[in-house]
Amino acid sequence: MLKKILLLLSSLLLLTFTACAKTKTVKPAEETKQTKKAVNPEIEKLNKVLLSMSDRCKAAIPNGDPEEFLADLHKVLDAQKNYRSDDLSLLYLIDKKHNVGSEYVPKDLMPVKNNELWNVSRNDLSLRPEAYEALEELSRAALNDGIKLMVSSTYRSYKYQEGLFNRYVKQDGLELAERYSARPGTSQHQLGVAIDFGSITEDWGDTKMGQWVYNHAAEHGWSLSFPQGYEDVTGYMWECWHFRYIGKEACRFQKKWFGDIQQFMLEFIDEWNKQ
Repeated sequence: MLKKILLLLSSLLLLTFTACAKTKTVKPAEETKQTKKAVNPEIEKLNKVLLSMSDRCKAAIPNGDPEEFLADLHKVLDAQKNYRSDDLSLLYLIDKKHNVGSEYVPKDLMPVKNNELWNVSRNDLSLRPEAYEALEELSRAALNDGIKLMVSSTYRSYKYQEGLFNRYVKQDGLELAERYSARPGTSQHQLGVAIDFGSITEDWGDTKMGQWVYNHAAEHGWSLSFPQGYEDVTGYMWECWHFRYIGKEACRFQKKWFGDIQQFMLEFIDEWNKQ
């Protein structure tokens, strides 16, 4: 049985995490040389990153081979190279602790208007080009199954989010508002890669459209940002309508290794890139 990745966390000797291989008798003089050769420096880096993750994230990681994990990670990182390098990464971590400035606006935002692929609830919507193309793909797949998507919210500027958050604070008080609305500079919507679908209400998740998006979004690179039961992880209440474009490889990586929780995967990649 493959050892659990998190056993690595017991010590950096978790390099034995890969030691399911047959052991060899090594002469004393050769021992140091062969040990050094066997060490994959990325396993040590993986150790350090996993140590920094939350206990709940660690618990979500399944049994598996660290070499397989690293191979899947590099597929995600390599896929990101196909996207523009003059804007923030599609995997940029933005949450209550990580933000962007008031001046940040995604490059080359594309207007999202009513068309044969989807409907919109308003006329001031826009997305980053990568997310726009992914929305086209998602919408075509939905139409093939007899469903036309409704796009209700997309990119929001810092100023727009500031007004929205302040309005919610006046309406419901700060404590409650912070559970369902982002402070300016901390919203995924400012990145231009997030969409709120449908009615933006919990019952949308039970509609035919909501069920289709939930079951097929990841096939086209879209990930549910705020799943039910993870407010302590994401900082926000369940939002069945809010999906973020992260790419197909990232969706597969998230599902395979992080319990399909976007926040865990983004936190891991953020820390990996910092090491």
